[in-house]
Formats: sequence, structure tokens, C-alpha cells
Amino acid sequence: MTPAARLQMAIEVLEGLEKTGQPTDRFLKAWFRTRRFAGSKDRRAIAEHVFTAQRRRAGFAHRMGSATPRALMIAALLDSGDDVSALFTGGYGPAPLSDAERAAIAAPPRPAPRWVRGEYPQWLDKELLRAFGDGLDVEMAAFLPRAPTDLRVNTLKASRDEVIAALELEAAPTPFAPHGIRIPGEAGNLSQSALFESGAFEFQDEAAQLAAALLAVRPGMRVLDLAAGAGGKSLALAAAMENRGEIVACDVRGEALFELQKRAVRAGATIIRTLLLEEGPNPHLPDGVFDAVLVDAPCSGTGTWRRQPELRWRLTPGRLAELTAIQDGLLDRAAALLAPGGVLLYATCSILPVENQDRVEAFLSRHPGFVPVELADALPVPVPGLGRDFRASPALTGTDGFFCAGLKRA
Repeated sequence: MTPAARLQMAIEVLEGLEKTGQPTDRFLKAWFRTRRFAGSKDRRAIAEHVFTAQRRRAGFAHRMGSATPRALMIAALLDSGDDVSALFTGGYGPAPLSDAERAAIAAPPRPAPRWVRGEYPQWLDKELLRAFGDGLDVEMAAFLPRAPTDLRVNTLKASRDEVIAALELEAAPTPFAPHGIRIPGEAGNLSQSALFESGAFEFQDEAAQLAAALLAVRPGMRVLDLAAGAGGKSLALAAAMENRGEIVACDVRGEALFELQKRAVRAGATIIRTLLLEEGPNPHLPDGVFDAVLVDAPCSGTGTWRRQPELRWRLTPGRLAELTAIQDGLLDRAAALLAPGGVLLYATCSILPVENQDRVEAFLSRHPGFVPVELADALPVPVPGLGRDFRASPALTGTDGFFCAGLKRA
């Protein structure tokens, strides 16, 4: 494919993404599956165009006065110093530039407001200022580059040194998580490797690994993962418990729990039992009480913007309000299932105080029998952002954005 044809396909992908809630990487896989004429270099170049447009959408739209996929591609080419007119020529490439587009290209640059510089929706400006204060510009800049690939070694099957030695890639231990591995460059097809199929490791950002470690589970405990999803943290907990005890992993999505069951078989994690929760105000909950409960709540995903830049632009005030209501409901359910003296760990992959500190404060006001736990005592090594609670970000910890708070039943 010519460079112009790649640009046109990138524009069409961006147009398709505006009509779906699918993650970009999944949408691209499906897109290319029906377009076999695109070779590996073509696919790589098109994907790069698409992700660049999503990561720099606010700045590109500000430059062109428009956020259409076509305008974003024009701005991206201007930013990289390419000759736009030579690529927008019609045929298999984008249609020739209009007079309005030529005028936008020729217009002098305008000062960019903070939310444009930081590449986030304007309506989130006050909330992100609450989160980061004077450090907001630095924090948002750290969310722009692509994230590395982090792995969690499954200690039921292998040691970290063994996995690093077996990887045919540049890899090193993560700075804080004791069983983590970081791959700074391309990870290739690791998900199809014999090492992965053997259950030796899982893909998991270091912040998520630390979140599981902060629950400080021990062999023989009874643990509840109330919003388990596909179970990345349930698997980490099973390894920490040395496959002794019981983990009940719950979710409202049957397909996610089915994926967890497959992953547990691969990992050799035999202590995980899945339970499908009914949706609605009064679902059937697990029987009995638990020594520890993890609420890894559905959230905005703002902490994963490096990996899923499309999430920056899909979040709405209405959806954020829905999520905080879900988070409160999960915390209330968890409180009823925790044994006296047990610890409830609330976690999100969000950087927004409204989903994090505000939810914890609201919970404590509703449940006076709970007290905060000093999370710094749960890990043997000092971690930036870890104190009474845990606040991770790419600038502070080199990880995804993450939040954890521990709550103990008195």
C-alpha cells in the first residue's frame, strides 16, 4: 500500500471507532481480518496513525479547528513535517484538501489551554487539578507515550529469574513488584508463546500487581474478589496463597468468568471458584464471611490512558456518575461479607478523586464500624505514592494510574 492509501485507511478506522465502544486494538484486529490485502508493514503503519491521532486528539483538533478523523490526520502530518498536499491527492488516498483545510493549515498557531496541552476532555480539568495540583502538566505528559509491557510471573509454575532467562526479549525485573517483569520495547507474540501457554506468566501492569499484594493474603484464608472480571488479581492472589485456601471470584459478566476459568486452569490455580452475580439491587451473594475482600471496581479507566487512549474521549459526565454509584454499591455489598478484623481493599485503575478518595470517605460515613488501614505496612519495599492509601501514575511510579485504599472492620 502507498503512504496515501495507509492514511485513508487510518481515517476510515477512526470513523469506525466513533461508532463503537470496542477497544482500539480489538477493533483493528477485526478490521484487518477482513482486509487481507494489508501487509504487516501496512497494518503497523495504519495502527500507528490511529493511535497517534487518539493520543494527540485535543492538540490536533485545536490546530485544525476540527476533530474529524480527516482533520486529525492532517494535523498529525503537519506535526511530523510531512507534505500534506502530496498525500491528500484522491484515488486510493484521501481526497484533495478543501479550501477550508488549506486555510486552517495556513493559519498561525493559537495558544493552547491546559486541557489541550494535557490531552484530556475540558470537562475533566477541575477533577484532574484536584488529583495532581501544580503537577498536572507533568503527570499528563507522562500519560502520552506508549506503555511498556509488564508481566507477572506465576510462582505456582516458575520463578522470575527462570522466566527472564526463557524470554527471547529484552526484559528486566519491575522496580517494586516482586514477581514482575518489564519489557520496554515490542513484546511480539508473547501471548502465543509456549512459555505463556504453560502458565508461567500473565500480562499485568506493575500497579495492578502491587494492588493484589496490598491485600496481604496468606495461605489458608478465605478471600472474595467481588468484581473479578477476567481474574488477573484472583490469579495473583492464588499464587500468593500458594494454592491453599479459597478464593471466590464474582462478576456480573459470565463471559469474563469463563475466561477466568480458562486462565486458572492454565495457571494451575485450583483454589478459585467463580460465581455469577445477578444484576440488580439485591443479587444473590456468596455464603458466609471472608477474611479479606477485594473490590477492584469498574471505573473510568483513566489510569490506563497510555494503553487505551480512546478512553480519554469516550468518558462522559453521565457515565462517570453511573460508575460512582456502582462503586458505592459494591463497597456496601463487600462490607456485609467481611469477617470481624478482616480487610476490604478498594481499588480502581482511575486517577480521579471522585472515584477514589471520595468513594472511601463516603463509605466510611455510611459504615462507622470500619477504619482505614495503613497500606505502606503491607509491602516490604518503599513505593512512591504508597502511604495510608496507594496512588500510582506513570510520572510517579512508572506504571498505569491506580488507586487502592484498605478498610478494616473493627
